[in-house]
Amino acid sequence: MPVRPYAVDTSAGSLDSTVSNQWFSRPADEKYADLNALFNAKKAAYDAAWETRVSTRGFCFEAPIPETKEDFKKLTVGVPNVRTAGADVSRTVEVAPTHWAFGQLCQLAKAPASYLRELPSQMVTEQLTYRMRFAREVEEVKLYGGTQQLFAATGPTYGRIPDHEVVHALRQIAGSGLGDNPRFHWKTPGRLNWSNGTYDPEDMGDKNDRTFYGSDRDLFVFLVDDRRPIVVGKTRDGRDDLLFRGFYLQNSEVGSRALKVRSFYLRGVCMNRNLWGCEGFEELTIRHTALAPERWLDECVPALESYSAASDRKLLESVEKAKAAKLVESDDDELAFLKRCEFSKAASKKIVEVHEREEGAHMRTAWDFAQGITAYARNALNTDDRLQVEAVAGKILNKVA
Repeated sequence: MPVRPYAVDTSAGSLDSTVSNQWFSRPADEKYADLNALFNAKKAAYDAAWETRVSTRGFCFEAPIPETKEDFKKLTVGVPNVRTAGADVSRTVEVAPTHWAFGQLCQLAKAPASYLRELPSQMVTEQLTYRMRFAREVEEVKLYGGTQQLFAATGPTYGRIPDHEVVHALRQIAGSGLGDNPRFHWKTPGRLNWSNGTYDPEDMGDKNDRTFYGSDRDLFVFLVDDRRPIVVGKTRDGRDDLLFRGFYLQNSEVGSRALKVRSFYLRGVCMNRNLWGCEGFEELTIRHTALAPERWLDECVPALESYSAASDRKLLESVEKAKAAKLVESDDDELAFLKRCEFSKAASKKIVEVHEREEGAHMRTAWDFAQGITAYARNALNTDDRLQVEAVAGKILNKVA
């Protein structure tokens, strides 16, 4: 077993900035010290919330008589028959829609949200009231809110997957997410030391550095099994080439994003939470349809548990197959194969060049082509373009796995 801190080869694989974007964009109150703190916050918010289904004619929009400039932008929604937390009877509540919920209301009313945001609230109430009653696409709306705010307005078939239930499932395989319980291997990541090219899984930093994020709109968690490296071969200088399992998970109980789990292998995480040396991405997406809660329990939870308990054998066997699967015989065949993968002549030449520069050899096997393509993808400025290129490398490996 390699000794930590682990010497890693970050030049292999691809760079993924998804977690870094979360780390960079989240304010302090959306970052949590561990999974327990994130669960408690999400559970408390859910317990204090209410949900009801009402007719599109059954709720009303109100605007105060303006006395100040700010009053021209205030808007509330009157929702009947709501039983709030701790209340004995149902009553009508007046709640202000969040920015997200306002956009959903506009979508249900088939009204342009960007335009209505510029109008005084008195005009907005008239527009939404009319369009919700006479230009609607659905007869019922599912509303979700708290004591003062409306969090979400969706169609009646929206299948809510509560954020706290997702975090609870994560705690079943990761505990607190800090690696403080030997039963669990998943934890928040350590940190790369660029001065000597090593990765230390124990350098987890403080709350600001950890990868547990949540807001009133969404949830995002990244976990890595970085105390059990997997040796998949040798680097160019003869060291063990180490990979770690990792995955990130996102959800939104108010409908701003689907439930998504993306698993992969990686070689290290830097202080900015960029993921280096990534390989073998796989993704499961569950949209918030009527059957979403059942699919979450039937598909996503078992997938997380299976990934947590997986042995190294499948990965090592796949790597060996990819290294043994010879795809071309000559340099000319390299370009011909890349052309069949729908790369342009210019892009194909760059892939060949970057592989020869980084690996010191020509591409012949499935593993070679996957490494060359992912190395080329690192230079893509647009994230969507990079993911599209990396998908080609994934397809090559999947064909020989």
